[in-house]
Amino acid sequence: MATSASATLSKAVKQQYMNLPQGDKVQAMYIWIDGTGEGLRCKTRTLDYEPKSVEDLPEWNFDGSSTYQAEGSNSDMYLIPAAMFRDPFRKDPNKLVLCEVLKYNGKPTETNLRITCKKMMEMVKDQHPWFGMEQEYTILGTDGHPFGWPSNGFPGPQGERTPAPLAPSFGERRANVLSLFRTVLLWRRRRQGLRQRRGGGSLQGLPWEFQVGPCEGISMGDHLWVARFLLHRVCEDFGVVASFDPKPISGNWNGAGCHTNFSTKEMREDGGLTAIEDSIEKLGKRHSYHIRAYDPKGGLDNARRLTGRHETSNINEFSAGVANRGASIRIPRTVGQEKKGYFEDRRPSANCDPYGVTEALVRTCLLNEEGDEPADY
Repeated sequence: MATSASATLSKAVKQQYMNLPQGDKVQAMYIWIDGTGEGLRCKTRTLDYEPKSVEDLPEWNFDGSSTYQAEGSNSDMYLIPAAMFRDPFRKDPNKLVLCEVLKYNGKPTETNLRITCKKMMEMVKDQHPWFGMEQEYTILGTDGHPFGWPSNGFPGPQGERTPAPLAPSFGERRANVLSLFRTVLLWRRRRQGLRQRRGGGSLQGLPWEFQVGPCEGISMGDHLWVARFLLHRVCEDFGVVASFDPKPISGNWNGAGCHTNFSTKEMREDGGLTAIEDSIEKLGKRHSYHIRAYDPKGGLDNARRLTGRHETSNINEFSAGVANRGASIRIPRTVGQEKKGYFEDRRPSANCDPYGVTEALVRTCLLNEEGDEPADY
């Protein structure tokens, strides 16, 4: 299997350094989204105190010319702490800090979608919008080939039994996922920890999945971005790579999405199905707007995945149905029976920006926007 050389190194050597006392200092790892809208960057700042809230964290800066966010002649970018979490790798009292990125003039970068998303969430906070996002991903070897696949070929078609030669690598992939899950559980011991539900994978390893939520408002985007960071960090220890490409390998198997569950207080109460159906009607009128908002390339990435096959809808058509995984919007069967709950938007791609997805849902379903462009508030 194509794993990085670091995967075979003794972790005990690293651990002896990690076990050294750090005195009264605290390491805060600042994390941000780079200019691709998909990649994550990080660097660590040493503090003389343990921050109790995000307001206790200092602003910082970095060279944007190395992250596709600025030119070398004017490259200073600013990191504004937005959300703080426990660090499951360095342990307490160290922190992970998700940041917004601002340009030298104080304006957000093109890939900083958090600012407008937060504004939308503030406008509808009385409706208590809840989100849950099902993050699918593919584990690749360092050669870019799906980890566990034959090095010079492909496994059987989707749905067939896993060939015997794949069994050992399947166990390694499961170990990777379980490590991520235990990492997340460490966070849940405090309220500021990430929320995560479960993980699993298909027989071909295309794709694996974990779920984050329910989260209210802006916290959905915060938690999913940091969950992705945790996944990358865990994969680093295993010598493999996590890909969020919606269709990393073309062929007769599922792509990778980020199905998004959405509800409001009204939808969750008795008779809420009426509000759910009303929102679905609104979504049907803005299908093209949502397709553009649901992947970083305005729909081009998702076009490879949303073909109408492999549990997807067709990118050019809007559809909805109860328990229908081939529709744009799925109403779970239990929701149809109980007449309340939530709906699932199955269109977002695995590499979507959760801020963009949740903002689009709020604009259409709760702010009643119409047309193909978002309103300027």
